[in-house]
Amino acid sequence: MERLPRAITLADPPDQRRRALVRKRRAETATAWAYLSPAVLIVLGLSIVPVVWSLLLSFQASDLVTPSRWVGLGNYRALAQDPHFSQAVRNTLLYTVLYVPLSMLGGLLLALVLNRRIRFVGLYRTLIFVPFVLSATAQGVLFSFILDPEFGAANSVLHHLGVSAQGFLTDPGQALLVLVAITLWSGTGFCVVVYLAALQDVPQSLIEAARLDGAGRLHLLRHVTLPTLTPVTVFLVLWQTINSLQVFDLVYVTTKGGPLGSSTVIVYFIWEQAFKNATAGYGASAAYVLAVTLGLAAGIVRLARRRGRPRPEGVRA
Repeated sequence: MERLPRAITLADPPDQRRRALVRKRRAETATAWAYLSPAVLIVLGLSIVPVVWSLLLSFQASDLVTPSRWVGLGNYRALAQDPHFSQAVRNTLLYTVLYVPLSMLGGLLLALVLNRRIRFVGLYRTLIFVPFVLSATAQGVLFSFILDPEFGAANSVLHHLGVSAQGFLTDPGQALLVLVAITLWSGTGFCVVVYLAALQDVPQSLIEAARLDGAGRLHLLRHVTLPTLTPVTVFLVLWQTINSLQVFDLVYVTTKGGPLGSSTVIVYFIWEQAFKNATAGYGASAAYVLAVTLGLAAGIVRLARRRGRPRPEGVRA
């Protein structure tokens, strides 16, 4: 039986293959953008556009209702001379200086304790982390009842101990410190969890080698554990600093910036100017001062971390 001749296939010309490949890539790109376009529109509409709009607003005198008026750097010059803004900056810096190191130190100490094999360690870890899960609004409502100067449980306990009643959130000398204490109660749990995870990644070989060399607990902590925790510590410094500079909910629920502005922080000042006093342009300028400060803080921490890394031999700084 005769075999049928085989069909002869000719390869496509190079130009035709190239055009087909280009059409395929364009189709894939169009499909990808079709899937990504909703997310891109959300990002543009909720982040980039408001950022640009608020930047332009910071150079205007506007109440968001009547037509705005261009004032240039007038809002920023007014901020430099505003005593209320200066007080808000001082309060925010004091809050940050107290909260960041205390939360990290408390988190590290608790993490070192909870990193051991003790009974009910899981329960202890959970109880320490639970306050962090609560919203700042819930914390504010809770402590507003506890620290009420007339009917609060705190003054009731002090009365039984023979201590005079305290103003707490109504005392200008105590309000900001009490807010720091409330935030420490909730924010330290986050540091505990992060440090616990980092402690479990400390190489056991280094610890055993140090013990064989006769190192005690303090030497292990200073020369082995803490250097290993350096990246985590840098992260927590940046994270806690950003959170402390942006505190608002707790202040709004408890003191509303009082008494006498003793607990007014920058974000509350921004809200007060933009929405309470109807000076949105002035509030936007204060917001951009805060944004630049946060950017500088992140840049300084990043630069310090990069300079602290060991460089390979032969590489110049």
